[in-house]
Amino acid sequence: MIFQVSSFSVTINMFSELVGIIAVMAAAFYLASAWVTDYRAEDGPVPRRGALPGAVPCPMLAILVGVGGAVALVGLETAGEYALGIHHKQQSITVLYLGAMMGAAFIEELIFRGYLLVQNRGRAALVGSIVGFSLIFALLHPFLWEWTDSGLRLSLGIMGAFSTAFVFMKSVWFYVLRVFPLNERRSLLPCIAAHISANLAVFTIKAVQGHVTALY
Repeated sequence: MIFQVSSFSVTINMFSELVGIIAVMAAAFYLASAWVTDYRAEDGPVPRRGALPGAVPCPMLAILVGVGGAVALVGLETAGEYALGIHHKQQSITVLYLGAMMGAAFIEELIFRGYLLVQNRGRAALVGSIVGFSLIFALLHPFLWEWTDSGLRLSLGIMGAFSTAFVFMKSVWFYVLRVFPLNERRSLLPCIAAHISANLAVFTIKAVQGHVTALY
């Protein structure tokens, strides 16, 4: 009976995770479609009113710089995990989870780098918003905490602190891409491309390390 109840619980958890992944992918597809529509209308005869943030073109160099920096950060993070001896503690994921990682990258960029940025109020406000919102962004990732049956539990270990620090640094980088000189029109394209590339690099590394364990 214990085995049967345990198996049922595992099945429910797997189903919930699958539904969550599909929901993230669907939401990302919907928002991305709206963003692309605004992007295409930006340079047309009648730009759309109330367009989503950052739906404007940018130089290819800005995108390449963004992608290169993001992948470099993932490389440094991986090297640090090996140096600290925590690389084997990575969470295992499925192949389908890659879709959620790509979708989450777009949604997070639209929310944080799109809306959560103080602009046109001076350099101090701009830098302060980048640091502040990056800290919030990092803490929202469950590396220093987790939900259990008894509620919220803190997990203040070296791995959690290390992973949170790198999420913070990557967030700052994505913000920099939104406002740096190569991106004069403050397009979200470099941010989105960099975030997707970072998540794809993380997935690839996990696959090489044997932490991609199933199709779904």
